[in-house]
Amino acid sequence: MTARAYTVVQAASVGGVLRLTLNNPWRKNAIGPVMVNELLHALEAGAADEAVRCVVLTGAGDAFCAGGDFAQMAGAEGSQAVEPKGDYADLLLALANSSKPIVARVNGHALGGGLGLVAASHFAVAARGAKLGTPEINVGLFPMMIMAVLQRHVSRRKLLEMMLLGQRLDAEEAVRCGLLNRAVEPDALDAAVDEVTSTIAGKSPIAVRLGLEAFAAQDDLDLESALPLLRERLAGCLATDDAREGLMAFLEKRQPRWSGK
Repeated sequence: MTARAYTVVQAASVGGVLRLTLNNPWRKNAIGPVMVNELLHALEAGAADEAVRCVVLTGAGDAFCAGGDFAQMAGAEGSQAVEPKGDYADLLLALANSSKPIVARVNGHALGGGLGLVAASHFAVAARGAKLGTPEINVGLFPMMIMAVLQRHVSRRKLLEMMLLGQRLDAEEAVRCGLLNRAVEPDALDAAVDEVTSTIAGKSPIAVRLGLEAFAAQDDLDLESALPLLRERLAGCLATDDAREGLMAFLEKRQPRWSGK
């Protein structure tokens, strides 16, 4: 197990899984510039570490993330443990464009900016009892940046309803509208997340990376532009050692031995 110390984020890597914990439980893990910056650094470090196969994002205490830190928005500043790297929009892009799968382990409420982190992740599993929503309208704000990632999962009418009414969804409704993959009992949350991460660990690392990079590249393209791009990406994937090994293992009826090349 390896760990790196930040001020409001805990980063620990065990068995190929980098676990990033929002660690400000006395403020329900409200996200501000310091937390954003530390998450950006931790994600960059995880991307550069070949031993890391996927990333789990979760919160300390009984909340995932209660949203933006209004104290910092109002002008109070926190100290940076590492040099500035970017803002919240950069963080959403880093999550959405990550070439390693991001699994949101939603242990409690995910509101506002916290819901944006969930929506930008590749997988999202929540404990029943967690609430997910966009309450910004209630304090005279609007969920500007997170609507860009929310609209990738939620229908237009449902998203407008959430944002204009300040709605909070329970975990089961969030599954139905596409924000979550699964909702489980709190004591089953770790097992559900482990099922995802262990399954990913059994896949070819380079196929996962190339696949996620291709998915991000084609996400906003029309069909006429996406298909030629994906044809090229498929050719690149077929040229890897792992693709040759996987096809051979299939023909020989055995488990593949991935090299990650």
